[in-house]
Amino acid sequence: MLGALLLFLIAGHAELPALEPIKGLSNRAIKKSLRRGIDFLIQDQNKDGSWGTPHRTKSLNIYAPVPGAHHAFRAAVTSLCTSALIENARLNRRIRHAVDRVVPWFEAELPKVKRATPAALYNVWAHAYSIQALVRLHRHYSKEPDRQEKFKELIRLQMQYLERYELVDGGWSYYDFQYRTQKPGGSSSSFTTATVLIALDEARELGLDMPEKFIKRAVASIRRQQKPDLTYLYGDYFRYYPMSSINRPGGSLGRSQACNLAMRRWGDKKITNEVLKEWLARLIQRNGWLSIGRKRPVPHEAWFAVAGYFYYYGHYYAGLCMEELPKKERRIYQPHLARIICDLQEKDGSWWDYPLYNYHQQYGTAFALMTLKRCLK
Repeated sequence: MLGALLLFLIAGHAELPALEPIKGLSNRAIKKSLRRGIDFLIQDQNKDGSWGTPHRTKSLNIYAPVPGAHHAFRAAVTSLCTSALIENARLNRRIRHAVDRVVPWFEAELPKVKRATPAALYNVWAHAYSIQALVRLHRHYSKEPDRQEKFKELIRLQMQYLERYELVDGGWSYYDFQYRTQKPGGSSSSFTTATVLIALDEARELGLDMPEKFIKRAVASIRRQQKPDLTYLYGDYFRYYPMSSINRPGGSLGRSQACNLAMRRWGDKKITNEVLKEWLARLIQRNGWLSIGRKRPVPHEAWFAVAGYFYYYGHYYAGLCMEELPKKERRIYQPHLARIICDLQEKDGSWWDYPLYNYHQQYGTAFALMTLKRCLK
């Protein structure tokens, strides 16, 4: 009992030693892993161009009211897979065809994505990740202005949905069990809000007008959840329990990356390069705390209440944080992240961290591919 308590305290407060360099994988080895993941996604694409299905159920499933929850899951997963393939388009000629197949699905289905019930707001993930996918599609079809304009219109629509489903106190969450009102009245979650803000930041490159008022409210909601050590509360409802295990450094490993990046991109001067480097080192050196939750079927059953679905999510945003650094300063982190991701690749070329119907291999592979791409020298 005493040993477990000591480990708990160490994981929360001990100062980290300097990150030791390791011998990295060659670009050739990383690209081999990337190609295997790409092959998995191309072979797994649905006939209608999308990815993911509500099949492969188990006796223990998360709350997902039909059909809206699954429509949102599929839209979010399809968006992630599209982004991952476009980012790695040079590695496989078949990617162009896969992307061409998904465009009609986006045009037909994204306008229909809404919340499933007053309580279930999984559509927020779909709005955020579809914006990122549409930004990449805009670049991908750089010589087709008519298509580009359609992508911009879809982004504007997703921003309208985000404004509609913004919480009363600012920011976003994927549940509103407390109030279930037309304008969601629940409590924002730091990482969901960060996910949206990062997507909106990417959309700025297209010259789109940003809805400044709700962005300010979203930034303020994350700031309320930002602790002095730059761990972040899981949700605003934890404000009176900031030292619960889920809100300590070990519990924040999978979300501090996204939250730090969102705050940096929207003007928080505290999030310096040194902060990004500290949390990259934390993710690498304390990876075991995040990994303990990987593949567990019950959310938040691991130490520090870590849920499995934070694993590849956290590494993806770590890759984006790494990309913020000068190239010379990335070199110590790239070999570590590449080794972590490559060592976890499944025999079929996929990656997954949490059993979620038939969406987990798809989103896990997409996150892993986008992380590995940023490890290439």
